[in-house]
Amino acid sequence: MDQIRIRMNRRQFLATSAATMLAPSSVFAADTGKHRVAVIGHQGDFGHDLDGLWLGVSETEIVAVSDPDATSLAGRLRNLGVVKGFSDYREMLEKIQPEIVSIGPRNITHHHKMAMAAAKSGAKGIYMEKPFCRTLAEADEIISACGKHNVRLALAHRNRYHPVLPTVATLVNEGRIGRLLEVRCRGKEDARGGGLDLWVLGSHVLNVALIFAGPPVACSANLFQGKRPAIPSDIRDGAEGVGPLAGDALHARFDTESGIPIFFESVKQAGNATAGFGLQLIGTQGVIDLRMDQGAMAHYREGNPFQPSTEPRAWQPISTGGIGVAETIPDIPKQVTSHLLSVRDLLASIRENRAPLCSAADGRIVLEMTMGVFASHVKGGSRVTLPLENRQHPLSDWK
Repeated sequence: MDQIRIRMNRRQFLATSAATMLAPSSVFAADTGKHRVAVIGHQGDFGHDLDGLWLGVSETEIVAVSDPDATSLAGRLRNLGVVKGFSDYREMLEKIQPEIVSIGPRNITHHHKMAMAAAKSGAKGIYMEKPFCRTLAEADEIISACGKHNVRLALAHRNRYHPVLPTVATLVNEGRIGRLLEVRCRGKEDARGGGLDLWVLGSHVLNVALIFAGPPVACSANLFQGKRPAIPSDIRDGAEGVGPLAGDALHARFDTESGIPIFFESVKQAGNATAGFGLQLIGTQGVIDLRMDQGAMAHYREGNPFQPSTEPRAWQPISTGGIGVAETIPDIPKQVTSHLLSVRDLLASIRENRAPLCSAADGRIVLEMTMGVFASHVKGGSRVTLPLENRQHPLSDWK
């Protein structure tokens, strides 16, 4: 099997984590020595703390906030200790000319317009809430604009920046689980089970799965409404601006360049607080389990998972030092969930003229997979090749 390609090796990851305890760097020169951040919200929606997170990043300062809702804006300015507020983010970008733009809304209706405005504003970096945007056409335009204006865009898939992932990649490359056969993914499988789970939570999981299986080349999938396949009359408007949805369960397979298939499953109300929202790397000699947003992200279990055993097979935690080794980096869960590692990677990507660990291009690959699920179902579950020729939502004209 080809070696897993991970753009930041373990040493770089550890250095990024260690940097959280060092003095601020200076990607840009400013009177305060800090990078000026402008925060965009909408109707009180600032995502998963994509406004307040900057207060915990010593290298940055929030210089302005926008929100068309006056009451929300006033409260946000007060809580963040910021003076300059705007009802229109375009006016804010023009007058403030920030170095970093934080696009916060969980509802992705305006992500495209916000990202395009930020890319053209002179900003050097964008940190944006996931999911990326509504259609592949929007993603194509955002990526083109960022390339034209030399802007680094990082998506807030926080788990992608977890410092244990390079260690896991090394274990897989060294054959600790034998030959990697497949990657099994599940969403959170709560009330959002099915398409919305794929959009909102599955995007986290698929983003990590790509580290180990590589880019997808095709998808075959089915959506279900109860026990029957979803039909056009099942289409509804999805929450958080994701567009048309159908069904409350889905089963998808993605073929990849490496030949290692990725499977994604989501069934409404099938999950619980201690299972799901993660993935498993299934090998001939063991399994590695990865849980999103958990303190101990990775666990290893020895043995062929398809061979029954009379002996117990205990799960062993994986740290940045390896299997069963005590973690030496303090507060990893906090550094991940507070966006600290992801934001510092964004700043480093600007300084080093490289792509962030979770870039706009990475977001587009996950969006290709999401749209591939819908495109396959529309064709009766047939295999569709990726990238898709149709850059609009496959359910938008399904009849």
